[in-house]
Amino acid sequence: MRKKMLLLVATILLSGSANAAQDTRQQIKMPEMMRDHLLALHEIQAALAAGKLDQAAEIAEQRIGMSSLTKHNASHMAPYMPAAMQAIGTEMHHAASRFARSAHEGDLKKALTDLSGITQQCVACHAGYRVQ
Repeated sequence: MRKKMLLLVATILLSGSANAAQDTRQQIKMPEMMRDHLLALHEIQAALAAGKLDQAAEIAEQRIGMSSLTKHNASHMAPYMPAAMQAIGTEMHHAASRFARSAHEGDLKKALTDLSGITQQCVACHAGYRVQ
């Protein structure tokens, strides 16, 4: 059993190396702070699952939404990003603020639609760019 597990792990690691060599996305060097967005999305989803729309809204606005830009000194991030990536990021921040408003209003259906607007930007960015 242990040999099978080691073989499986080796296969996964080797296939990952082959995929990395074929990865055509533009590589971008980004500060660690930017990686908090995925954790924030997870926390938003957990809050929604628990029926805590106000908590989900607060996480979205403070960590991803337009209010987060000043808090995270976002203007210093621009040099790390090509213009197209900046546009995707700006739309992600706007989408997060739209989600926060919907969630605060208690409209779960609209909030979920707006949440998909956030993740749509995540997908768009990660489809074109990879972190160094």
